[in-house]
Amino acid sequence: MTVADARRTVETVWRIESPRLIAGLARMARGDVGLAEELAQDALVAALEQWPDAGVPRNPGAWLMTIAKRRAVDQFRRNERYSEKLEEVGRDQRLGEGVLPDFDAALDDHIEDDVLRLLFVACHPVLNTQARVALTLRMLGGLTTDEIARAFLVRESTIAQRIVRAKKALAAAKVPFEVPEGDERVARLSSVLEVIYLVFNEGYSATRGDDWMRPALCEEAMRLGRVLAGLMPGESEVHGLVALMELQASRAKARTGPNGEPVLLLDQDRTRWDRFLIQHGLAALALSEQIAEGAYGPYSAQAAIAACHARARTAGETDWARIAALYEGLGKLQPSPVIELNRGVAVAMAYGPSAGLEVVDAVAAEPALKDYHLLPSVRGDLLEKLGRLEEAEQEFRRAAEMTENSRERELLLNRAKAVAG
Repeated sequence: MTVADARRTVETVWRIESPRLIAGLARMARGDVGLAEELAQDALVAALEQWPDAGVPRNPGAWLMTIAKRRAVDQFRRNERYSEKLEEVGRDQRLGEGVLPDFDAALDDHIEDDVLRLLFVACHPVLNTQARVALTLRMLGGLTTDEIARAFLVRESTIAQRIVRAKKALAAAKVPFEVPEGDERVARLSSVLEVIYLVFNEGYSATRGDDWMRPALCEEAMRLGRVLAGLMPGESEVHGLVALMELQASRAKARTGPNGEPVLLLDQDRTRWDRFLIQHGLAALALSEQIAEGAYGPYSAQAAIAACHARARTAGETDWARIAALYEGLGKLQPSPVIELNRGVAVAMAYGPSAGLEVVDAVAAEPALKDYHLLPSVRGDLLEKLGRLEEAEQEFRRAAEMTENSRERELLLNRAKAVAG
């Protein structure tokens, strides 16, 4: 095996196994996620050194776990707090042949529970949103700091600093390595879902740069969502988020043209939509509805809206009246001028551009929409349909000036030119 082959294999195994590896080690280290990642990284380095000569082991994940365990024993032996660590994990026996008694069982039991604990720790509210996203992608996504930096178009040093500060903040706050209960669990689950959806949205509609989409981020968010659904099968909103992401992601291939240019929803070739993802998303939505007995939370409500699009064979068959009603219900669950803006679009499609513009103009002065480029974009579209072409051109140009995504800017400028022509 060449060094390049071994490196590719190590990277693949790491991406799959690192969440379980770090989670198990974090429990051993009593929630010290920084130490857990260091131990896991040591195992990764050992694989890069040994696999090119020795070959890839039959069970590479187990090999990494074994090496990490040995590193943990060595680390705790050297550490001044070694005795304290032993007491914390209830292992006060003497070391035998360099291995803690029952260490394997202590580390491997309930590993899926450990992954869930790690996810709740990485998304703890003591961290700001950017830190939660970076730490989640690092710890549970297995992404390198360079990969995260490239995905969000920031410097690698910026991501590295966010991750280091996040670990220090968690340690300083003495965040317990556990899944919270009661009201705190509800609040923390909301944070976890928010982080996963933020990752997905940045991939689905990149806020800056030259690409309209970044599929790798969408795929990573969906993977994390599916993991969470497996760990918390009784939470309706978890399934709602999975449904929402899969239904939206089903349109990915149709959202760009031959040269990477954006293709808007109503103009998309629906034969290019991924029917497998649609079926999977609809099944997740049905499960969410079943658990909640027909009630919708914020994510399942958005999934229900996406389902209306997914079920329509053509743009003309879309049930816009239902979408408008769903947005109205979503606005009651989660009041937001952005939701009202989206409701205005649905109202326009269902009842005419005048009715839609009335909804949109009612929230146009909201401070939250001051720098939101989709407000003038939507107004431009509605004004164009009403024949107010000069105003529409101005709105499209204003939207183009506000967006930081070059593909979207080009689309908006083209619409402005078309209206002027």
